[in-house]
Amino acid sequence: MARTPARLGVGEGGAGVAQLEALMNGIAGDLTKSARVLELSAAEAAAADTDAVHAAIVDDGTEQTITTGITNPPYPRNITATAGGTAGDIAAIQVTITGTNVDDEVITETLPAFTENNAGTVSGSKAFKTVTEITVPAHDGNGATTAIGFGDLIGLDHALAANTVLFANHDGTRESTFPTVATDAANVESNTVDLDTALDGSAVQIAYLGITSADPRTHLASTE
Repeated sequence: MARTPARLGVGEGGAGVAQLEALMNGIAGDLTKSARVLELSAAEAAAADTDAVHAAIVDDGTEQTITTGITNPPYPRNITATAGGTAGDIAAIQVTITGTNVDDEVITETLPAFTENNAGTVSGSKAFKTVTEITVPAHDGNGATTAIGFGDLIGLDHALAANTVLFANHDGTRESTFPTVATDAANVESNTVDLDTALDGSAVQIAYLGITSADPRTHLASTE
């Protein structure tokens, strides 16, 4: 029996999405691909922020494990670490992030190493819904700091075997340059979309094809 994805309201730019849903609704038999629309509100699509998850952590000469003072990203997003303070005290350390993905499963990621004696930001590739623990190894001196934030990668709520993203809207306008998409059929947190336009607090819609309407990662209602 054919299954039809529930209709979503997408605001501005919704005409193209409605056409897509209408096309997919015409597929007969067991639905092995279905239209999905991921919508981020203005707050969820906030601009990348280098210290939004945790303010700068001052080096104390030891490895620090932080579990308090943490603010979760506004939507599943990739995590960043920024080295600052006294440049000569910055070491090529790697920060480790523990938290959960969109399905509330525990995930961990070790971020790329900082460049020794240089302030700068490194970015992870997994989408974290929550951050529960931050592990920061010791730098070379107490003048170094490490701040934790989130980047521009948006986490999809479905694990994709291939890139099936169709288009993205930013602030009600279709992106003319196709977004950069990462997929992983086994790990939902590694499925991300990076719009050509930097996120800036404007609403975003991403249309893509899922794998099966019966997949437990599907977050859309369906009707027989």
